[in-house]
Amino acid sequence: MDKRQHGFTIIELIIVVVILGLLAASALPRFTDVTADAEDSAIEGVAGGFASAVGIVRGEWELRGRPKGGTNGAGAQLQMDGVPVYVDGDTGYPVSGNNSSTTDATLTNADCRTVMTAILQGSPTVMAEGDSGSIDEYRYYTYATDDPNGSAAQGQAANQVCVYYLVNTIKGVSPLPTGNDFQTVGNSFVYNPRNGGVNVFSNNN
Repeated sequence: MDKRQHGFTIIELIIVVVILGLLAASALPRFTDVTADAEDSAIEGVAGGFASAVGIVRGEWELRGRPKGGTNGAGAQLQMDGVPVYVDGDTGYPVSGNNSSTTDATLTNADCRTVMTAILQGSPTVMAEGDSGSIDEYRYYTYATDDPNGSAAQGQAANQVCVYYLVNTIKGVSPLPTGNDFQTVGNSFVYNPRNGGVNVFSNNN
């Protein structure tokens, strides 16, 4: 009886490797598309929750008789489930979680961070431009910048907007995005405290 074991020949192994390579090459773009779709869904989900929370804060401001706060609307405070939220007294939209001197024209990077953590229950971790630590430890990165579509009107100063980036979409970007980079880099949503608008920007192309 012939007890010799027969294995694959070199040619057969090469053919198998080539076939596996072709399968992997065809599957990779599909995986990339799935990743991009997941990132789009993540930013859209958080942006939707953020927009809803902004609307709830605005409604509470209306119910409380539209408190005006101090100079230029600064210092108008609401309590949302025991959490302090400062709104611009002229518009009723949130501008900070801990800064009583903030208006929609003066909000800072830190104000953008505290707005998110104050109005969203179970807020994702968020790092503001200028905070210490590694961006890789956070889900979102935020900064304040001039409203690209805004201008001074009716005696008001031009307002700021908050940009919230999904960190996974800007890893490896150096320097980190600033200003109007959200229009071309990464996935983000932009909150405008002058009118309560929340707009999503997806740059997965």
